[in-house]
Amino acid sequence: MSSQSEIAHRVVESILAQKLAPGERLGEQELADLFGVSRTLVREALMQLQARGFVEVRPRRGWYVVEPSVDEARDAFAARRAVEAGLLRQAGEQGKPLQQVVRTLRRHIADEEAAIDGADAATRAFLLADFHVCLADSLGHRALAGILRDLTARTTLVATLYQSTHDARQSCKEHAHIVAAIASGDFDEAARRVLAHIGSVEDALGKSVPASVDARERLRASLAPIAAPKPPTPRKG
Repeated sequence: MSSQSEIAHRVVESILAQKLAPGERLGEQELADLFGVSRTLVREALMQLQARGFVEVRPRRGWYVVEPSVDEARDAFAARRAVEAGLLRQAGEQGKPLQQVVRTLRRHIADEEAAIDGADAATRAFLLADFHVCLADSLGHRALAGILRDLTARTTLVATLYQSTHDARQSCKEHAHIVAAIASGDFDEAARRVLAHIGSVEDALGKSVPASVDARERLRASLAPIAAPKPPTPRKG
């Protein structure tokens, strides 16, 4: 049986993985059956998600994943710029030890590369988004990691809604540039790289919302746990 927080976490995770689309309906009974809990607990989880800006109630229709406006999209990207560049510059001022941070981030990038080479689009999308949460967490900012998870999930909804053309390999390459700057101890350059990366993601957004959002994907598949990436097959010889 799942808790209210676990249900909310699964929904946000599925948004990060681009498995839940903007405008997709979240039926209370379907969620209750899926997680093996009461509708009351599901409603409490959805109210928590509503407070965090991920779902909304439509009169006489139920709960839906939000569809961010252009202004909300700009605000989410601006907030990410402020938080991510700020935490990197602060890390440089504090002289944080780099070895463990760099090891953690390089492992994450290796997972991204494995997911890009694989066929699981959901895992790939989740890991590329989760890099930014991992960055904050590895630098010791637990509270900011939670804030960044929500901000990144919001920009993921934006990217899904406005049909982003940002390439997965490009994202992974930009992440690697950020980590290289951290490894060299140049946190100002790392901050510049983060700002450029977020800018390239925002610039890749389409100019208008598609006429309709495909909400036919089954809720059970949308909210399935994210699979871990498979390690690359060792080369022979």
